[in-house]
Amino acid sequence: MAMCSILNADDIKKALNAFAAADSFNHKKFFELVGLKAKSADEVKKVFLVLDADNSGFIEEEELKFVLKGFAQNGRDLTDKETNAFLRAADKDGDGKIGID
Repeated sequence: MAMCSILNADDIKKALNAFAAADSFNHKKFFELVGLKAKSADEVKKVFLVLDADNSGFIEEEELKFVLKGFAQNGRDLTDKETNAFLRAADKDGDGKIGID
């Protein structure tokens, strides 16, 4: 399933452009720009499933590094600093991965 079937392609492009520079990524602002905040819980779960590349039910650190490519093939890789900050913010139980909830 492509992200464009869930989110607006122009919003995705705008969000990717906003964070094109290394070490500029802010997950809250990115998700706001792509329109995820306005989506239903079911639609957010669909986005999660696209980002969960190995279908483990979790987004692990290695998948998180490539999260922007999940939105568009030309998305950049997150830096280690961005990946670690994102993981710390989203990993509520400290197990090193992000669950669907």
